[in-house]
Amino acid sequence: MSTLDIAGIPPRTPMVQGSLPSWGPGALFAGSAVVALGLLAVTDVSFALLLVGAVVVSGAGLYAWSRVVEGARTATDRGVTFLVSSAFALAIAPLVSLLYTVTARGFARFDYQFFTESARNVVGEGGGASHAIVGTLVITGVATLASVPIGILAAIYLQEYGRGRLKRAITFFVDVMTGIPSIVAGLFAYALFALFLGPGIRLGVIGSVALAVLMIPIVVRSTEEMLKIVPNHLREASYALGVPKWRTVVKVVLPTALGGIISGVMLAVARIMGETAPLLITTGAFSSINLNPTDGRMQNLAVFAFNEYKNPGVPRDPYFDRAWAAALTLIVLVMTLSLLARLIYKRFGTETR
Repeated sequence: MSTLDIAGIPPRTPMVQGSLPSWGPGALFAGSAVVALGLLAVTDVSFALLLVGAVVVSGAGLYAWSRVVEGARTATDRGVTFLVSSAFALAIAPLVSLLYTVTARGFARFDYQFFTESARNVVGEGGGASHAIVGTLVITGVATLASVPIGILAAIYLQEYGRGRLKRAITFFVDVMTGIPSIVAGLFAYALFALFLGPGIRLGVIGSVALAVLMIPIVVRSTEEMLKIVPNHLREASYALGVPKWRTVVKVVLPTALGGIISGVMLAVARIMGETAPLLITTGAFSSINLNPTDGRMQNLAVFAFNEYKNPGVPRDPYFDRAWAAALTLIVLVMTLSLLARLIYKRFGTETR
């Protein structure tokens, strides 16, 4: 027995212990999946429940195996990593399921005819959604042109100039507007135009106003947060050179935050592009192309998909196919706008180092 042992000091544990084989975690997960598939074949338990059970069992098995071989510290690290990965997979699973379902069911009518023809005088098979695509782009474009300048200027005031009660009041109302239901924005826009043009009015521009009400607070909040993270030393360096404040904001602050501002605008556009309730009230339904938002009703993809899905026509499959194709088109439009925003950011964005 050593002197340290006699003195009551335990022997030092080795710093390096064993480790699991590289194929171990994968084999454990694969085995749990095989068992889950076997139970699915012989029982009536739902696939989702078996999948959750397989993940829990494999995670617990990995932790126990690692604790025996690698020790408590490495086992805890593996356990936390497994929990984080599982949470990520759980969060992304609905998105993957949504994309798969919409793509699989909408691809049947994702053809040339769908993008070049309207639904005028179409019963059953055939027809397209060119009128709804044009209406979506026009209504969303007008709403964006109206809300982006207002939102950015309001954010600049709140961050660079605002003080006292007025700033607190604007911030409060922006927070309230962020959470209002979309149907309330539609009712507000309809009531506003009905006061001047009479009840029953339906115009594309009314839908743009309703969407702008939903879009402005998102642009204000996202732009304000981007302006907050611009380093103050950039502003101070500009002031030290005698540059006035308005020019500092235009030449220094906004270019530095341009990437985040564009991302916020695209988030707001994606938020409003798929709205249905306010456009059902304000724009109505129309089966022909209308390029003038101030003249007559105007169709859009969200309302088009809703109307096609609830259409009582027989057979129902052609109407369902057009509805799913409209949903897929909306997803493609949002994805295209997001990619365009990234390209604009790479071209004009300014990195802070």
